[in-house]
Amino acid sequence: MRRLLRNKLAVAGGLVVIALCLVAIFADVLAPYAYTKTNFGRLNEGPSLDYPFGTDQLGRDVLSRIIYGARISMLVGVGAQIIIVLIGVPIGALSGYLGGRTDLALTRIIDVMYAFPRLLFVILVMSMLGAGLANIFIAIGVTGWVGIARQTRAQVLALKEKEFADAARALGAGGSRVLARHIVPNALTPIVVAVTFGIPEAIFTEAALSFIGVGINPPTPSWGQMVGEGQQYLRSYWHLCVFPSIAIAVTMLAFTFLGDGVRDALDPKLQ
Repeated sequence: MRRLLRNKLAVAGGLVVIALCLVAIFADVLAPYAYTKTNFGRLNEGPSLDYPFGTDQLGRDVLSRIIYGARISMLVGVGAQIIIVLIGVPIGALSGYLGGRTDLALTRIIDVMYAFPRLLFVILVMSMLGAGLANIFIAIGVTGWVGIARQTRAQVLALKEKEFADAARALGAGGSRVLARHIVPNALTPIVVAVTFGIPEAIFTEAALSFIGVGINPPTPSWGQMVGEGQQYLRSYWHLCVFPSIAIAVTMLAFTFLGDGVRDALDPKLQ
């Protein structure tokens, strides 16, 4: 923890992430207006005292929609990573521990999944499931587990022959107990780092899906959706596209800085 706190960029990123979480939780309190509230007398208005980030083509407050969009982004980032961990860690652990034909079969599946362009795979799944928040969780989760499965497998392969694992087996522990109680807990460091980097990747994927119209259903606000709607007005009404783009960029940078700090803090080579 002290190593992490000495990393100024990681601390800054962590503070921004905490702020984003608070904004997501208290969006109903922090937003000046409801995200569906329209004002047809002030369409596409630039930043002002009443509307600090301006209004969109329906007279909705851009700031309020960005605040509510933070909730969607954080839900997608965390929810998708939960699915990825629940799928990837067991598959990687079984592959590494059992070895033999099981490892060969699971490794081939992982390699085939890894060969597909990730975003195109997600778009394909979304086209079958349809737009919506729950479907985004599923699409990102079922296409994104291969990376964490690979890392888990590599860790299990390195740990299963260690002395503590041999000692547990000598005391009569079965294979499943050795794996669940002794090996997987000692393989958590790269998993934690992977999750930290995976959250912004999921957020960016959701933004890309919403940008092309297969993500969050309107009128629920999403940063990617707002950028997609605003890009056609970029020359005349720059604020529609710029402010949600800044929100995406700041979020990505914050998680990246935090992830770098967590990785360095947990790396035994840097102790």
